[in-house]
Amino acid sequence: MKKHILVIPGDGIGPEVTAWGKAVLEQIASQYGHEFTYDEALMGHAGIEATGNPLPDETLEKAKASDAILFGAIGHIKYDNDPSAKVRPEQGLLKIRKELGLYANLRPIMLFDELLDASSLKPAVLRGTDILFFRELTGDVYFGEKSRSEDRNTASDLMIYHRYEVERIAHKAYQAAQARSKRLCSVDKANVLESSRLWREVVQEIAKQYPDVETEHMFIDNAAMQLVKNPKKFDVVLTANLFGDILTDEASQIAGSMGMLASASVGDGTGFFEPIHGSAHDIAGQDKANPLASILSVALMLEISFGLKDEAKRITTAIDHVLKAGYRTGDIADTLTQPDKILGTKAMGEMVLQFLSKPALT
Repeated sequence: MKKHILVIPGDGIGPEVTAWGKAVLEQIASQYGHEFTYDEALMGHAGIEATGNPLPDETLEKAKASDAILFGAIGHIKYDNDPSAKVRPEQGLLKIRKELGLYANLRPIMLFDELLDASSLKPAVLRGTDILFFRELTGDVYFGEKSRSEDRNTASDLMIYHRYEVERIAHKAYQAAQARSKRLCSVDKANVLESSRLWREVVQEIAKQYPDVETEHMFIDNAAMQLVKNPKKFDVVLTANLFGDILTDEASQIAGSMGMLASASVGDGTGFFEPIHGSAHDIAGQDKANPLASILSVALMLEISFGLKDEAKRITTAIDHVLKAGYRTGDIADTLTQPDKILGTKAMGEMVLQFLSKPALT
């Protein structure tokens, strides 16, 4: 198989973790006889620094010409401390999602048994959890009209959804549910928000086309509570942009760390794959970042964009073996972790490659 992949390292720890995602891609290509070619581009703070634009035109052109995109992280503390900044790194991420039509964000909450003690939740509550989130990605308050009063004392963000936006992601979520345990939970705030009432109305209509899938509707506040109380009750979760952003970050605690969670943003064209964590400038350049979420994002890329399920499975199996052997990065280490098995970014990436190279990896 021949595929062209665009690597956008981004900001902060982004370059450190994507380097290992790319290294895994190269090893998989070598082992399975694929040919992956690469290009690299700027986005976020890196794009602003170089061009004044968080999504340079050249980056967008390269993205549209690629078969898949591996992204690192976005953001910089200088913008967090300056609410008045007109140009911000995150604008690049929002724009590329819109330009590529990436309306569905898939976030699997994959729980490795070896990390049960890395979470603040009880192992008995966590064991057996397997959730796939479908977060709508191009609507909601992130893209609605924004305004500020002349006296700067009043601000608003329009929470807006169109019927077609809900329909298209609902279909993807229901199709995924059919291939899993045939359960779907749609999360909204229909008791308060008109946009959520449209959301629930549309999901109820789409549900009739998938009679084999059991549908549950849940308010966002209850869903947030149930996610930490009884995460096993969820299988496929379908929700809007803002709610999905918050719920999936909350769910990272189930897996032990944001450094363990991958995501895929897809639509009808080029897929965009990234760890859910941020740029983490406090540890950037210190060899402390966890590269496993970026590597797991590569596994999602191989499976979702290229249909290479065996190759994707090999990556997750290699990570499972690494964790079973007791190796951890600092974010997922616990009191039982042997000090000599707490690894930095580079050593963890090399360890995954070492296990990937084993011929009898099962």
